[in-house]
Amino acid sequence: MGSRVELGFVEEAAPWRLRSAQFPSKVGGRPAWLGESGLPGPAELRCGRCGRPCAFLLQLYAPLPGRPDAFHRGLFLFCCRGPACYRPGAPGPLRVFRNQLPRKNDTYSYDPPPDTPPPEGHPPVSLQLQCGAHLCRVCGCLGPKACSRCQRAHYCSKDHQTVDWKLGHKLSCAQSGELTQLDTAIPDHKFLFPEYEIVIEPEEMETPGDSQTDADTQKDLEKHKELEAAGGASKK
Repeated sequence: MGSRVELGFVEEAAPWRLRSAQFPSKVGGRPAWLGESGLPGPAELRCGRCGRPCAFLLQLYAPLPGRPDAFHRGLFLFCCRGPACYRPGAPGPLRVFRNQLPRKNDTYSYDPPPDTPPPEGHPPVSLQLQCGAHLCRVCGCLGPKACSRCQRAHYCSKDHQTVDWKLGHKLSCAQSGELTQLDTAIPDHKFLFPEYEIVIEPEEMETPGDSQTDADTQKDLEKHKELEAAGGASKK
């Protein structure tokens, strides 16, 4: 008997379903980090060819049965946005990381997450982890660098700080007050991929003779035999 095959399909989903607390499998957007320790830093997320920051491509929620230390487990794939970097040879433009937690941890409830939307007013994008670490405004990865002027905007690299500065931070940076446009609106930096949920379904294995294709093939064979028989009779 062959091994089980699972297929992934992308579907649109409400933003709250793609947050870390829902343990999503998804494509694009910002990474929904699982654990908050041991996350890859800017140096680990740079393309091996051009040296620019890689973009989050997809993540899969893939727990390991029988492994208490991997009761929650996520696989994260990042890739360079530069087409010229995809040519044979190493180092390459792809980066893969694993993030896992036991069921009892300091970040999530022991019980499964509720399948209901969070209360209204919850910020659609969070750029700070519960542990206090800041995330880059452009890519959602660790952002150890802060704007020297306002000290509120965080970035993974000079590259992304420059992009955000040109797309609005230059103006919002000088605004005073505890809550500004900086905190409530993030521009489209044209860096992230479109975001979708990945829905996993087992592949339906067809039994020989039961599929429509097999039925059509059988009909074609019978029709061919009838034509052959008719041709043979006309020659007599």
